[in-house]
Amino acid sequence: VGLHNHGFWRPKPLLETAGFALSFNSQHRKNHQDSQALWKHEAVQKYLETLSKEYQRVSHLLGADSLNDFEQRTLRRRCADLSPIAAAFQEIKEAEREVQELEAMCTELDSRDEKQLLQLALEEKEGLDKKMNMLCRKLFQLLVPKETCDRSPVILEVTAGRTTGGDICQQFTKEMFEMYQSYADYKHWTFDIMNYTPAEIGGLHHAAAHISGENVYRHLKYEGGTHRVQRIPETGMSSRMQRIHTGTMSVIVLPQPEEVDVKVDPKDLRIDTFRAKGAGGQHVNKTDSAVRIVHLPTGLAVECQRERSQQMNKEIALRTLRAKLYQQVIEKQLSQEQSARKLQLGTRAQSERIRTYNFTQDRVTDHRISYDARNIKEILSGKEALDKLINRLLEFAEIEAVTQYLENLQALGG
Repeated sequence: VGLHNHGFWRPKPLLETAGFALSFNSQHRKNHQDSQALWKHEAVQKYLETLSKEYQRVSHLLGADSLNDFEQRTLRRRCADLSPIAAAFQEIKEAEREVQELEAMCTELDSRDEKQLLQLALEEKEGLDKKMNMLCRKLFQLLVPKETCDRSPVILEVTAGRTTGGDICQQFTKEMFEMYQSYADYKHWTFDIMNYTPAEIGGLHHAAAHISGENVYRHLKYEGGTHRVQRIPETGMSSRMQRIHTGTMSVIVLPQPEEVDVKVDPKDLRIDTFRAKGAGGQHVNKTDSAVRIVHLPTGLAVECQRERSQQMNKEIALRTLRAKLYQQVIEKQLSQEQSARKLQLGTRAQSERIRTYNFTQDRVTDHRISYDARNIKEILSGKEALDKLINRLLEFAEIEAVTQYLENLQALGG
């Protein structure tokens, strides 16, 4: 923000990181275990001090009688942007002072061998530390710009890997699809199966679902990619020999904005109909109600067998196709970056995995943030344990965005 020639403040975005991608390439960033660690960074402190002082000056200028209507509106907007940040900044500073006072008290109690009082003080400090981390995360959420699609419903696709694993891949793909279905129920979202192609042995080749609700894309956007499974098969020679098999499956998460203005020429479409294949006996009928639409210029294909009506399935498939074409438009606009779809799908090779589910060690590892979670069954149940892992990813993404922005400021001499 700079001082305008006419004496009022010229606004600019708090953080200009709209093209942020979850990369975590820097070892320095990996050392940030939580939001509180980033808060203590000198550059963050200076930046927040600057915003806090700016808020005070903008608030003071708003009381001036010499401002015209345009200047008043501009200042009010900027004040509204800065107000929650300044408030959160002061709240954290106050909590930090309380922590320092408690630390001094703990040192004194320890020297006096007051064990009972020391224990109470340490418990209070632990509670304050948690509060500090929560406040810091809240502050960084205010700084990081919201993606335009964060509130959008999504189309989630799962596909069994074409690498090693065979039956293992298909069984794991089914478990993953059911995990996301349970997670949608846990988050009180709507989960509508669009197509479902089961494998002969009880696994799953491919499936897609439309998920709608509050902040669906925000929570699922980092689930896209290659997921690896390591387990001992339940039957066969490998089971008897206790041999570990490795397989992969891929997840694609596409946001579906409510208004997608993409024109599709009917001449460019090939529409096929076929009988629906059921998920556990559901959505099965005796007519050709399922619809597959192929967009000939791009080769994009979508299927829908959600409804019993062929016409309704066709409408849903067309909306899905428009969403995918819209995604391609966005990717062209971000041509200097890797496209979101390519980043998620890759070649489905094991080397591109984003997460490993090791059943023999009962461990789930997210390789992007070097985070391990125990109890695979709890993760695959799609409830609290999965939500904790996803929120951990979101927190690291926020830290990454703030760190990247501050590095850009430093590079520009700002």
